[in-house]
Amino acid sequence: MCDQKRKKNMKNILNRLSLPLSLVVLTVILTNTSCKDLTELNINPNGIDPDAVHPNLLITTVITQTATNEVGLGFGNIAGVMQHTQKDAWFEDHNNYGWSNQSWSGYYNILEDTRLMEKRANELNLPFYDGVAKVISAYNFGRIADLWGDAPFNDALQGDLGGEQYLLPQFDTQQGIYEGIISLLDEANQIFQGENSESIPQDVLFGGDVLQWRKFANSLRLRYYLRISDKMPDMASAGIQELVNNPSQYPLILDVGDDASMSYPGTSANTSWPTNTTFDGSNGSNFRRLKMCATLVDKLQELGDSRLDVWAQKVEVPIVIDPNLAAGTDEIIDGVRYISSDVAEGKPVDTDPEYVGLPPSVSNLPSEYNLNPTPGQQSYNPHVSFLSEMYTEANGEYLKARLISAAEVQFDLSEAVLKGWISGDAASYYNEGVRQSLIAWGQEESFDTYIAGEAAFDGSLEQILEQKWIASWTAATESWFDYRRTGLPELQAGPAAVRSVLPLRFYYMQEELSINEANANEALGRLETTAYSQAEEENSAWSKFWLVQGTGKPW
Repeated sequence: MCDQKRKKNMKNILNRLSLPLSLVVLTVILTNTSCKDLTELNINPNGIDPDAVHPNLLITTVITQTATNEVGLGFGNIAGVMQHTQKDAWFEDHNNYGWSNQSWSGYYNILEDTRLMEKRANELNLPFYDGVAKVISAYNFGRIADLWGDAPFNDALQGDLGGEQYLLPQFDTQQGIYEGIISLLDEANQIFQGENSESIPQDVLFGGDVLQWRKFANSLRLRYYLRISDKMPDMASAGIQELVNNPSQYPLILDVGDDASMSYPGTSANTSWPTNTTFDGSNGSNFRRLKMCATLVDKLQELGDSRLDVWAQKVEVPIVIDPNLAAGTDEIIDGVRYISSDVAEGKPVDTDPEYVGLPPSVSNLPSEYNLNPTPGQQSYNPHVSFLSEMYTEANGEYLKARLISAAEVQFDLSEAVLKGWISGDAASYYNEGVRQSLIAWGQEESFDTYIAGEAAFDGSLEQILEQKWIASWTAATESWFDYRRTGLPELQAGPAAVRSVLPLRFYYMQEELSINEANANEALGRLETTAYSQAEEENSAWSKFWLVQGTGKPW
């Protein structure tokens, strides 16, 4: 009897393989140590039988976890890489790329739930949920390939089939994963074509609107065709032409009202914007230490971009350097700090009276920047722009997890015209991308003036990707992936960064390298070391995977 229970429990364990392998090993040890204890541990008295669960009990989880992961990256450390934001305390990961081993377990957890949703959808003949599962699976497998490169794909999540092949899954190539997710998205669109919309409140993205899911799936296909455009131009150009030339069969997200974006309920720490102070246990320091980056601030000011007013606060105390003041003068009068030239000598000082950003990786103590009177981890720098106060809220009109936007799609179509892959006017798509982003941030009224000024289209890819970079605020991850394939915008690492160029990928986890050693080593062997890989060799954030090998990009 004990052996039978042990076999059943092991089947449940293996079914969740491709989660952290250390967890599997630990569970195997427990299985062989105490049959009774493991049997009790393996049963959740409040859980739902996987063989009986309805997909509507899973759809909310897979959507919300996917969306919050995006914010965690795009408003988190990747916003530091792409110089949207910088931190003035606890800054090493954000400013300087002081990364260690990032885990993909969270993505595979979502994929396991998505696999179950797809299985139950097929058993219950519920095609809508099958289509959603394919889209969410494609999104998360895509992110794994984007971030790490080669990874388990075909053998992933197959632990219930038994055999060492699934116990220690092979790493599919990055190219193979991209081809696989494009196929998944095509299948999803076909499934949705035969379905009618119905109200599904558990669908927190589109409420059961089938057309919206079709637009999401096809817009993701467009994203990944551009992703592989330098490596597989024939496949990419043919795929984009298919999408654009058949709009009724392949609808796209072209209007901000169709954006794949999720609002935050704001009812708890887990359902609120990450820098909120309502549920924040750090007394607001998570918000205070996050500052606008000078790279983005300076560009927005150069363009006269009104989105800066939405995203940032003006400096509380501007600085004025007056050479006529007596030596050693440093005083605040009517909310302005006046200093003599000698006080500022040898120190970087930004005297902009409205917005001041923190330069990227400016020093080993960024809180000292701009003559901060209170440097250190508890600093409150009145001379550098804080983020807008809305980012202290638990939820709000603009506090959304954006998975893909109309602005991104329009910029992608503009790039496709420049490549000669589709007909149309690159300027029209570019202008519409700018307009959709301005609408998303409540700044539509500024469009005419803005597009007639410094932001007027000059016909270059540089300008398309610059505006796409700006529009990716709070969703900077996608901008990072654009940078890797194009080198645009031309960002420079700061003087305190651990390398003199921006990183390209996440590290494989040490537990994966040790437990799934043979397959992991094959994947490492397909990475190309660079002059910046240094002692980390293949498994470096500066080693090149397939996507950028041979392209000369981004550096």
